[in-house]
Amino acid sequence: MLVEGCKHEIEVTVPVDEIARETDRVVADIQQKARLPGFRPGKAPASLIRTKFSKQVRDDVLENLLPKYFRQKVEEEHLEVVGRPNVKDVHFHEGEPLRFKAEFEVAPEIELKDYRGVTVHYAEPQVSDEDIAKRLDEIREQKSQMVNVEPRPVVDGDYAVVTLDSLSGVDQAIHQDEVVLHVGGPDTIAGFSDALRGMSPEEEKEFEVVYPEDFGQEKLAGKTVRFRARLTTIRTKELPELNDEFAQDLGDYPALGDLREAVRKAIFSEREYASQQKAKEQLIDKLIETHEFPVPEAYIERQIDASLENQFRDLAERGIDPTKLKIDWSKIKEAQRPKALRDVKASLLVDKIAEREAIVPTNDEVDAEVQRIAKQQREPVAAVRKKLQKDGVLSRIAYQIRSNKTLNYLFEHARKEAGEPEPREESPAEEKAAE
Repeated sequence: MLVEGCKHEIEVTVPVDEIARETDRVVADIQQKARLPGFRPGKAPASLIRTKFSKQVRDDVLENLLPKYFRQKVEEEHLEVVGRPNVKDVHFHEGEPLRFKAEFEVAPEIELKDYRGVTVHYAEPQVSDEDIAKRLDEIREQKSQMVNVEPRPVVDGDYAVVTLDSLSGVDQAIHQDEVVLHVGGPDTIAGFSDALRGMSPEEEKEFEVVYPEDFGQEKLAGKTVRFRARLTTIRTKELPELNDEFAQDLGDYPALGDLREAVRKAIFSEREYASQQKAKEQLIDKLIETHEFPVPEAYIERQIDASLENQFRDLAERGIDPTKLKIDWSKIKEAQRPKALRDVKASLLVDKIAEREAIVPTNDEVDAEVQRIAKQQREPVAAVRKKLQKDGVLSRIAYQIRSNKTLNYLFEHARKEAGEPEPREESPAEEKAAE
């Protein structure tokens, strides 16, 4: 047996008597189905079947014996085959044993080193009063209302409701009613703010607007357009007062202090999750560095294909047909190899550690995730579970829960040090894969 990393090659021999038994079985099967002139169904002589259907007999015998004896051989040698084997050098001659070689990849053997106490950069996140105030202001913005104001000159911060007509500078005339422009706002082109500032309702004005070169609408980018604008209404944004009543309107918060505490916890939870995710990435990188093992090409290809499939799906959801894009997908695939290699090694290590620590998803954990999906999709839990099971998603959910629990276990047993991690460098294996 030839062994090279994850690549294996074995030689298999099938005894003559086994070939004879399989040949008789194949001939008998063809005999029952064959329709030959002068013979009733199933009554044609076996010798005639062997002669007339010699190629089919040979092909069927090989099709039945090759996978059977290949499986027997790898089971005898306790090999975990990855992907499909490449069968070659088939010697199949009458009266002789059947011999063939098979090339294939196997799952790597990973010898776990110490995975507890890995040093990672991590510090408990801090939430300041300023952070809470900023988040509360964002909530107030979301709950704000636009109100019309009594006629007066426009000032910065107002929302001007105008009717716009282009007079020159564009190939196709522009007419827009009830356009709302935030005067002096960061998203409003300066030319509009300058023109509208000081105007009063029902006033009309002509002015020019210079659009930036990188403007979103190509037909206007870099152009100077002359407009006539009529101001119809001035609106202002009215924010709710920050008090106990505001807190009560948002939910189960008796007082503003309770809302502040809930906001603090929410910000802390968000930052804690982000910081822990970053620390877990460091942890995985360090485990990859200390565990050298080969990775089957089939695993890498599968990872790349899954990544491309997700990209295709994202493009399709945005109304873009990936097949019509002028993209060299072979180059895209090759560029993704280093990350795919890293992701596969990470997955294999996490699986091995989960197995060592007997970490498994519980039924309650899987049920909770199914219920979350059902709630999100607003469908009955039983129907969602049945669909997830049929599509093979339920097993992936269980796998993801197991992986997350294992990463949490590794993080809990890691040695935390304050400070930011150094920029991640590619491992030698990744560099080689990228070449």
